[in-house]
Amino acid sequence: MKTRVFSLIAVLLSTAVVLFSCKFGAAEPKNALSEFESNFDMMWSDDHFKTSEDGNTWLLSLDKETGCGFLTKQRYRFGWFSMKLKLVGGDSAGIVTAYYMCSDKDAAPERDELDFEFLGNRTGEPYVIQTNVYKTGVGNREMRHSLWFDPTEDFHTYSILWNSHQILFFVDRVPIRVYKNNNKPNDFFPNEKPMYLFSSIWNADDWATRGGLEKTDWKKAPFVSTFKDYKLDGCEWKDPYPECVSTTTEHWWDQYDSWHLTDSQKKDFAWVERNLVIYDYCKDTERFPKLPEECSLSPWD
Repeated sequence: MKTRVFSLIAVLLSTAVVLFSCKFGAAEPKNALSEFESNFDMMWSDDHFKTSEDGNTWLLSLDKETGCGFLTKQRYRFGWFSMKLKLVGGDSAGIVTAYYMCSDKDAAPERDELDFEFLGNRTGEPYVIQTNVYKTGVGNREMRHSLWFDPTEDFHTYSILWNSHQILFFVDRVPIRVYKNNNKPNDFFPNEKPMYLFSSIWNADDWATRGGLEKTDWKKAPFVSTFKDYKLDGCEWKDPYPECVSTTTEHWWDQYDSWHLTDSQKKDFAWVERNLVIYDYCKDTERFPKLPEECSLSPWD
């Protein structure tokens, strides 16, 4: 008799667990697009975009027909912006995977912009990472770095810290570029316009690999770059009275320690400077007989 009672109780408990799970969704699969759709809009080519089953990983593909891209729903002025990327493997010559911030959706002539561009390669050759800064439509501030790892084998984190004092480009929390402000009105430091964050993959074989000498091998298409773990801690721009004023020190990315490189960041940055810099426009006196004003600002201050 006791055995029958215990069996009946076990059945009732099991049924209750199932009903509870169904009611509160514990057994329901997560909406695969929920995280993406809450943060981003597609720019073009929805059919070249996929997500993982859990919705946490986003895959952008490129073929001879088109590439693919997305952007944040909101604009931001100042903050910390971070994403993990795994780049196209194998022969990716001519291909650019981009992760960047821009004040305009359509690359308007007067735009501000902060760029990470990952330039593809022929099989076995290293990836090159290019950064650039635009102010009111003027760029030409390129730097190029090699990387200390293969960015196609696993995910790595690429981040931008932006306040009124400096812009830092990070790879796995290592600062690879420091772009300083002189805290005066100038034509080189973008700190007035809010920006969207974009990610995309596209064909640029007219310039991306060895100055356009290496063309995209479309027989190896589709080419896929993968994104995940978008992290944002910034000031969302809200019209008509935005609160995005830097130097209030209310946020960690706008406090004194973020106005300059920390001691540990200085050590990492010095190592990058010695070992990874391929090109620095501030040292290209042939291209710029008179170096731009921002080149006189020390990254160490």
